[in-house]
Amino acid sequence: MPIKADYVARETATNLWRNRLMTIAAVLTVTVSLALVGAALLLRQGAANAEAYWQRGVQVTVWMNANASASEIHAVKMQLAEYPYVHGCFYRTRAQDYQEAQHLLAADVASALSPSTTPSSFRCIPNRPQDANSVFQRFEGQPGVAKVTAPLQQIHTMEETITVLQWVFVAVALVLLLSAAVLILNTIRMAIYARRREVSVMKLVGATNWFIRLPFMSEGLVQGLVGSLFAAAVVFGLHAVLNAIGNPNNPGSVLTQMRLSGWEVFGTEAVVVCIGMLIGSAGSAIAIRRFLDV
Repeated sequence: MPIKADYVARETATNLWRNRLMTIAAVLTVTVSLALVGAALLLRQGAANAEAYWQRGVQVTVWMNANASASEIHAVKMQLAEYPYVHGCFYRTRAQDYQEAQHLLAADVASALSPSTTPSSFRCIPNRPQDANSVFQRFEGQPGVAKVTAPLQQIHTMEETITVLQWVFVAVALVLLLSAAVLILNTIRMAIYARRREVSVMKLVGATNWFIRLPFMSEGLVQGLVGSLFAAAVVFGLHAVLNAIGNPNNPGSVLTQMRLSGWEVFGTEAVVVCIGMLIGSAGSAIAIRRFLDV
């Protein structure tokens, strides 16, 4: 029995309207389930952005001795320029470091300093936060270097925290995706169960399995598509709320660091829509298989 596209489209539209209550139930199930999945994926991407933002702010400071000679300062500068684990460095004179110390240190501590006793420094950005330890070990104790400071413990703690958050969001997304698949499958199965007599009659008059299966798969595809589009709208709304809460004037805020670009949100929504269409069509194919053995 040949299968025509207009037949599939006509049967799909007829079945969706005739079983509109079950269609609405399936669409709502897809919407709620995939909205939660999309939210988990969105938060996971936000955590990755926060990590990237934080990595760009990691800094290693090579403090020179206050009485370091010009040749020692130049030697350290050349070594830093050639060091493969450093993205870039800039030199701060003793006067610049003295002015910074006056703003950062307590008054009684800052008063003990003078431009002549304040060391100059090189402020360096490592290629990766993990490279800060390599810079520390390489330049600590070098001629003319007083000490090297790097937030090693903070780097370790932050890396562990962000890694755990990303895995938590991935695990939550997978659990929600599995739950969504089960809920959607059961909803579609209930809809097909209500029409089992119709399937049996079609089999008895000689319809092939694919002749029966395709309209149901098309129906599931439409339900999955509509539900996932609603879910994508919910995900976009969550993105808008997070961006509204995040204060761009406060770059240190976690929500600000988690801000996503339009393309990142579009990518997440595209994944949600594709999952909805796949689950809808595959769920229908699986659900109707048991009713084809007449």
